[in-house]
Amino acid sequence: MAGSGIAGGIANGTRAARRAGQGLVLAAGLAAGMAAGLGAGPARAQGPVPSQPAPRPDAAPQAAAPAPPGPPRPRAAEPGPAEPVTRAGYFYIGGRYQKLGDKTVMVGQMFVQSRTPARITQPYPVVMVHGLAQTGVNYLATADGRPGWVQRFVEKGYQVYVVDQVGRGRSGTNPEVYGPYDRLGTRSLERTHTAPEVYDLYPQAKLHTRWPEGPGVQGNAAFDQFFASQVPFLANSQQTEEWVDPALVALFDRIGPAILVTHGQAALFGWAASDARPDLVKAHVAVEPNGPPFFDVQFRGGKEFWEKTGDGRARAYGLTRMPLTFDPPVKAPEDLTVAQQAKGSESRPDRAADGRIRCWLQGEPVRTLPNLAKVPAVVVTAEASFHATYDDCTVAFLTQAGARPDVVRLADQGLHGNGHMMMLETNSDAVADVLAGWLAGRVK
Repeated sequence: MAGSGIAGGIANGTRAARRAGQGLVLAAGLAAGMAAGLGAGPARAQGPVPSQPAPRPDAAPQAAAPAPPGPPRPRAAEPGPAEPVTRAGYFYIGGRYQKLGDKTVMVGQMFVQSRTPARITQPYPVVMVHGLAQTGVNYLATADGRPGWVQRFVEKGYQVYVVDQVGRGRSGTNPEVYGPYDRLGTRSLERTHTAPEVYDLYPQAKLHTRWPEGPGVQGNAAFDQFFASQVPFLANSQQTEEWVDPALVALFDRIGPAILVTHGQAALFGWAASDARPDLVKAHVAVEPNGPPFFDVQFRGGKEFWEKTGDGRARAYGLTRMPLTFDPPVKAPEDLTVAQQAKGSESRPDRAADGRIRCWLQGEPVRTLPNLAKVPAVVVTAEASFHATYDDCTVAFLTQAGARPDVVRLADQGLHGNGHMMMLETNSDAVADVLAGWLAGRVK
C-alpha cells in the first residue's frame, strides 16, 4: 500500500511547512515567479522590496548623470512600508521503494505543496484535494489568471496544503506500477464542467453563466488554459483509492489536525480519511462529492434526462469503493442492501420534474457510519452543475447513516450560474468566502 513506506526518508523540506524554517521565503522580487507557479496573487502577499545598499563611507561623491534626451521618464514609486511575507514549500508523503526489473523505483508517493501566511490566525490548516483528471493547479489560480482559492484562504490566515494525487501530476506517473491510464477529451469536459449550457443534457445546465468570457469550449482562452492543465489519470478507479487513501491519511498523521476540502472525485479519499482519522479531520468540505451513492449515472437530455451506467455498483460501499467503518460491521459489499427511491406518486412527484435523479440508499437493515458522524461535514453544490441533480442523494445517504452533513447550495447564498469547476469561475473568491464562512461557524 502507498502509505506504508518511508515518508520521513523521502520528505523534501522540513517536518512541517508551518515551522519557521520550512520552504522558501518569497520576497517581492519573486512575485512574478510565485504568481505563475504558486498562485501567489496580489503583491500584498509578497515580501518587502530590499533597500539599496548604503554607500561606503570612503566613497567619493558621484556626479549626477546627464538626463537623456527626449520626454521625461516617469518617476519610480517610493517603496512603501514592509509587506508581510508568505512562505512556500513542498514535500512528499508516503511512498516506498520497489524493484522493477534491474531498477529500484519509488511508488505511492504524494506531492504536497504548502503556503503559509506571515501570521497564522486560524487554528487548523486546510488540505485541498483535486478531482478527476486534475491536479492541485486548480486551487493555485484561475484559468483566466486571477488568484485562486489557495491565495484566498492564506489571506484569511490559514496555512494551506495542496496535493497532487498519487500517480498523477507532480506525484509522478508510472504505468508499470499503477496500471493503464486514461484521460478526458475536450467534449467530456465541455459537456459537464465548463459549457453545460451548450449541450443542455440536464435541466440545470441552461443556468450556467460563470465560465470566464462565455461558454467554456475550445477557443475560449480560459478553457484552452484549463484544458492544457489536464493530465492522465489511473484508469482503475478502485486502484486510485487504494493508492491515495493511505497517502492522505499519512499526510494528516504528519501535519496533525486539519480541515479537508475535496472536489468531485477527491471526496472518495475525504470520506476514507474522515473514517480513518476522525480525531484529525476537523471538518470535511465536500465540494460536489463523487456520486451518487452506489451507482454512476449519465445524462442524455430531455424529460427522462438520466440513466444508470451499468448494472455493477460503481461505489460498493455507497460513498467509496474501499471499505468504511459501518455499525454493525460490513464484511463484504453484499452486506449492504440497496433500495432505489420509487418513481413519483400522488404524494411524491417525480424527481425528474424538478431536475433530480431517484436516489439509491441503504435498504433494511440500515447500518450507520459512526466515524463519519464525528466529523463536521458540508456538501456544497452549484446551481448549474450536473451535481445539482444528485448531491442531495449523497446527503440522504450520509444522513441515513447517522452522519447528518450540512448543505450549502450556492444559489441559496446568492451565488447563481456556477458549474462544477466553481473554483475557476468568475466569482471564485465569493465561493471561497462561503466555504470559509461555514468553517467559521462549525470548526471550534
